[in-house]
Amino acid sequence: MSTTVIVGAQWGDEGKGKIVDLLTPSADFVVRYQGGANAGHTIVVNGCKTVLHLLPSGILRENVTSVIGNGVVIDPEVCLSELELVKSKGYLKDSSRFVISAYAHVVMPYHKLIDKLREEGAGDNKIGTTIRGIGPCYEDKVARLGIRMCDLVDEKIFRERLLAVLPQKNLYIERVLDHKPFAFDEIFAPYLKSGRELKKYVSDSAKLLNNALESGKKILFEGAQGTALDVDHGTYPFVTSSTTVASGAASGSGVGPNAIRQVVGVAKAYTTRVGSGPFPTELNDETGELLRKKGVEFGATTGRPRRCGWLDLEVLKRSKMVNGLTGLALMKLDVLTGLKKIKVAVEYNNAGAPVYKEFDGWKEDISKIDSVEKLPNNAVKYLKFIESSLNLPVMILSLGPERGSSVMIKNPFSVK
Repeated sequence: MSTTVIVGAQWGDEGKGKIVDLLTPSADFVVRYQGGANAGHTIVVNGCKTVLHLLPSGILRENVTSVIGNGVVIDPEVCLSELELVKSKGYLKDSSRFVISAYAHVVMPYHKLIDKLREEGAGDNKIGTTIRGIGPCYEDKVARLGIRMCDLVDEKIFRERLLAVLPQKNLYIERVLDHKPFAFDEIFAPYLKSGRELKKYVSDSAKLLNNALESGKKILFEGAQGTALDVDHGTYPFVTSSTTVASGAASGSGVGPNAIRQVVGVAKAYTTRVGSGPFPTELNDETGELLRKKGVEFGATTGRPRRCGWLDLEVLKRSKMVNGLTGLALMKLDVLTGLKKIKVAVEYNNAGAPVYKEFDGWKEDISKIDSVEKLPNNAVKYLKFIESSLNLPVMILSLGPERGSSVMIKNPFSVK
């Protein structure tokens, strides 16, 4: 049994899509296990950028089966649009290599409207949601008011479910949010059409994956967002609505937790955050702006500029603990090139402010380096300090956006 879970070790946007794409040739299955179209995973292949919000990043590789697990909430319109996109670029030539869990919940139009109206009415208390309907969809899942993919692809059941749920949603939209309600046919007809188009992909993915494990196949689990956005372990209430930590790979795909072997946390060599919420090492100065511009720190889903700051080891230590991390993928080390001094938060003082350790920077271009040994001395010192502080090996080092700009120090699938 060989499995690896890829998780964000910070506040999301760490570069998980690139790491999944890099490791996919070692896998037979790539499984997205939580979140929805609020996640933006960017992969650059031969200078061509592909941004996926819902499909697993592994879909850009042949000879692998990509799965959307039951823990994901699916916007059918986004799913169909991304399928069209990847097929137009020559990917997914074999449609049987894409599977959607029959038990994944569906993001409905009323979810997106409720998300939008709530955020607009929150004033200074905005969460910073992407307004994609993700939170309200998960709410309905827990309240047992959700519509699943197995419902959507069955006309009779879909009609019954929507007739039962829509009056409750309309009452809330009209009475609480003071907005025009939805007509039944406004939703039913277009969603039924989408369901018919997606039906061929829908199956019992948990059974598929467990059969694969029994036959010795390798599975790569792809998380969305980051640990500090986890609904239980993140900076609540400024969090996402799903379980982003590694344990979510089990519940969100239907495999047992004892099937998980390696957990790789993806972290930038600095820190970013999108939306509201605490960010102890945030830099509201020229250095923060430099990191934003040089790192192209703008949200893949919303286009919003990301807040930037120094690396926070306290966040990563927490991430190691709650995920059971076995290694790190360190991203965007190249962005720090040219800085005279680089700071790392090693702890917080009694007032909650970060305490920094300072490092000398480097000027050498490291974007084309193919081994750790070729890094400048100061970059190596920075890297080794992170490893020793966390007692975790850096398994993968990313030095640029391109598929080939990575140093594979140790493939997690090769660890016994």
